[in-house]
Amino acid sequence: MKPWLIFGAGSGIGRHLVTIALQQKRPITALIRNSQQASELSALGVKVIHGDACDAMNVEEAVLNAGSEAIVFSTIGGVDSDLFGNMTIIDTLEKTEITRMLLVTSIGCGEGWKTLSPRAKSLFGQSVRRKSMAESYLQTSFLNYTIIRPGGLTDKPGTGHCQRYQNDIHGVVSRKDVAHQLAIMAEEESSYQQIYALVDPELKPDWPVA
Repeated sequence: MKPWLIFGAGSGIGRHLVTIALQQKRPITALIRNSQQASELSALGVKVIHGDACDAMNVEEAVLNAGSEAIVFSTIGGVDSDLFGNMTIIDTLEKTEITRMLLVTSIGCGEGWKTLSPRAKSLFGQSVRRKSMAESYLQTSFLNYTIIRPGGLTDKPGTGHCQRYQNDIHGVVSRKDVAHQLAIMAEEESSYQQIYALVDPELKPDWPVA
């Protein structure tokens, strides 16, 4: 069973990935910046490296601890992490024997930019631009990548009806179901060098639709 290396394991989709890996009794390594989250995951049996994805030495330590067979997931986000954190991860992996990485970005990245409303661009356009650059950086790497663009994320229970799309689409999806899809795609060779949008047609947004 291949080990998992998770960047962003402290909360959200990454935390759901930890739960899946623990259920599968799979070895897990996580790079965690938040001390409380690091302690919680360590208590569950996760091999925790305390550090920041924008720090090349921290990322290298996490990669070395995970081992050459690891499958890498990045669910990180934030002003620095969206681009520079993911670039640091990609650069580090290219120096190792690890070949598999799954990157979570968002709907509206890349060619999907044109489908965003002016309001959406004003609210989170800068983050989408940074995530889009990270996607391009990964696509021009030597890694076997899969890029996942979830719709609007919700903490509602997963329905199990999340769908993958390779066309412009908008909607919502639970973080739990995104993690489940990531786990399925982890060793699915047909998903290599592919980009998928994830939306659950059965879920309605928690927020008002403009």
